Amino acid sequence: MRVKILGTPEELGRAAAEYSADILNRSIVERGEARLLLSTGASQIDTLKALVTMEVDWRSVEIFHLDEYIGLPPNHPASFQRYLKEKIVDIVPLKQVHFVLSEGDIGQSIAGLAKEIRRAPIDLALIGIGENAHLAFNDPPADFTTREAYIIVNLDEDCKRQQVREGWFASVDDVPAQAISMSVHEIMQSRVIVSAAPYKVKARAIKSALEREVTEWIPATKLQQHPNVTLFLDTDSASLVDAQVLEKLL
Repeated sequence: MRVKILGTPEELGRAAAEYSADILNRSIVERGEARLLLSTGASQIDTLKALVTMEVDWRSVEIFHLDEYIGLPPNHPASFQRYLKEKIVDIVPLKQVHFVLSEGDIGQSIAGLAKEIRRAPIDLALIGIGENAHLAFNDPPADFTTREAYIIVNLDEDCKRQQVREGWFASVDDVPAQAISMSVHEIMQSRVIVSAAPYKVKARAIKSALEREVTEWIPATKLQQHPNVTLFLDTDSASLVDAQVLEKLL
């Protein structure tokens, strides 16, 4: 794992986007396409805002959606499908987009996604880290054993409160109880993982992810076992990490 620390969330987003664009372009040159896995949420906005301005042959990029609330209509302000459409899908011309569809036959949706995502490796996964250190919607204790590509998960109270604080819902009671999420195992199959994690509210999760041993109670610790992860932090999100730990990762 490598760590890069920037001064502000905007600088973090630009740096993560430049790094990500280079990976996408190299994949396109080597294989004629790039397969990109995208997370959502407030922490990813600056990265996506910068990424869509990068010189990338977007017509060669295939996008996969990381997770989605169950039962939330796609036009809801908190819908991740809507988020991705507004932040990237409707902005750049893409080869193909695979959304997590959480209405209708969920089992069929999960099976279809699993088939598509396992057709070839994901070249780049942009994965956020939650305030409770979750990866996607794999809240603690995350299931590290399942080999399913997408699973149905129950959202814990910390996760629900984060969604309210970020302004996606008016109250905790409004947050759906369940979501479809890519499993931790499937995330770890990605060739390269980039994690953009700005803001002071992420500082405790980042400290735990970097300093604690790998455990399902801190899902983000699993990133320590991936061979190619770069974690982009700002000075706030990095503020609680032990200096000696950071020095080894910079």
